[in-house]
Amino acid sequence: MINNIEAKDRIILALDVDTLDEVRELVCELKDYVGSFKIGLPIIVNYGYEAVRLIESLGAKCYYDGKFHDIPHTVEKACQHLVKNDVKFFNIHLQGGSKMVSSAVKASRAMAKELGKENPHIYGVTLLSSFGQRTLTEELCVQKNIEDYVIQLVQLAKECELDGVLASADEAKRIRKLFGDDLTIICPATRPTWSVVNDQVRVVTPKEAILAGVDYIVIGRPIIEAENRTAAAQLVIDEIAAALEEKALPV
Repeated sequence: MINNIEAKDRIILALDVDTLDEVRELVCELKDYVGSFKIGLPIIVNYGYEAVRLIESLGAKCYYDGKFHDIPHTVEKACQHLVKNDVKFFNIHLQGGSKMVSSAVKASRAMAKELGKENPHIYGVTLLSSFGQRTLTEELCVQKNIEDYVIQLVQLAKECELDGVLASADEAKRIRKLFGDDLTIICPATRPTWSVVNDQVRVVTPKEAILAGVDYIVIGRPIIEAENRTAAAQLVIDEIAAALEEKALPV
């Protein structure tokens, strides 16, 4: 758990857009209101490292949301190339298994050392926020309940020495209880009370996430589709700040 960062720096803005022009517009408008900008598969497939370099050239931080999940050798090589290209913040799927995760971590850190760079921050994706219990049980044939399954994956993340995990706020409470402050937690599905849920299932508000022990929240459409984006971002900042103050109050 990270306690000494400002409310705005806990926001990861999901750039759910299609073009570099849109990326540029959003980064220029909101870089003083969020901590980093997440690029996902649509932008990665179209523009790759060009998008990363654009974000960083504008004075902002980039989170590379590639969600790698493949055989260990393939993921290891992909992560090495991210490090070579100065990507400092990315994720991989924990469902790829311990061999895939541990080899990716070791290879990334070895490459960083070889090139004289700082170690990248690598996070483990537990279960996609669009998944509910029915999907897990009936489609993936996993008989555990969602929370127990996520905890099992978090244990793998810790054993493989990842920097943190992506998990919902409900799961974050138990992660903190079992693992303390050993892992940083990113909550991928946050929606303010004034926004629409869209296609995600396990969704919480920014306040709920922070009070549950989450370090960073990912938020996209409620801000980027708002009529006044900076005002929407400020509402989220205020909600996080209020939650941090509430957490600091003596019990």
